Amino acid sequence: MYLDVRSDWLAYVDEIPRALVAANAVASLEALEQLPRHQHQKAQLLFTVRGVINCEVEDAVWIVPPQCAVWIPGGLPHTAYGSGEVECISLFIDPSEAPNLPTECCTITVSSFLRHLLMRANTLPELYDVAGPDGRIVSVIFDELAVAPVEDLRLPIPSDPRLKKLTDLLIAAPADHATVAEWASRIALSERSLSRLLAQEVGMSFGRWRRQLHIVLALRHLSAGQSVQAVAMDLGYESASSFVTMFRKMVGKPPSRYLHERLKSASHDQKP
Repeated sequence: MYLDVRSDWLAYVDEIPRALVAANAVASLEALEQLPRHQHQKAQLLFTVRGVINCEVEDAVWIVPPQCAVWIPGGLPHTAYGSGEVECISLFIDPSEAPNLPTECCTITVSSFLRHLLMRANTLPELYDVAGPDGRIVSVIFDELAVAPVEDLRLPIPSDPRLKKLTDLLIAAPADHATVAEWASRIALSERSLSRLLAQEVGMSFGRWRRQLHIVLALRHLSAGQSVQAVAMDLGYESASSFVTMFRKMVGKPPSRYLHERLKSASHDQKP
């Protein structure tokens, strides 16, 4: 099914009497960006074939780089928008038909096998034969999703208005080298109060929260074609190597390798 952007498409997806509905959103992403926050009864797996997608829920922004996916439980209000040229596949899944899948929003690593399954799912007829080969493909997809590794590509968004202001300030000036005390004073808090609020609201220290923000910003810029050196300078690192060290500690791989592996997988998928 191609994801036609129309006023009733969300309700339409929920009404299809199948455990899985696949939709290719490559040509309709601009229109999707204009949709208000929404929800649907079916859970959604948003898989990024190329580009970067940002998925916003109430308390976080999930970054979805190439060959990664975000899982959005049914009934959870959210919105999604792209950074640069984006191609994605959406799978809408009936939660009652897949009880072993996550109950909370998360990003997952997509293996080569699962990637091919997702591409295959995108070719399924809307009312596929549940008892036939297509139905078995769907069952295997559910099995693979249930064991897929989770990646920590989330930027928690605090609800406290002072911390929201801090978020805006950090995004506007990611290279600012101010101390924690200086950032706290800018939002009329003490350093201790800032640390306490962050622990309560996002479960992270200021340093880890800011590094997570840098990962989100870095993946957006790197996927848009900026060099590691340029991104490191934009984020205020003294050198590319210091930025690479931070990225490796947070993500598990240096940025060039991380994106190369994903772009290589995306290129492989596009071959006839």
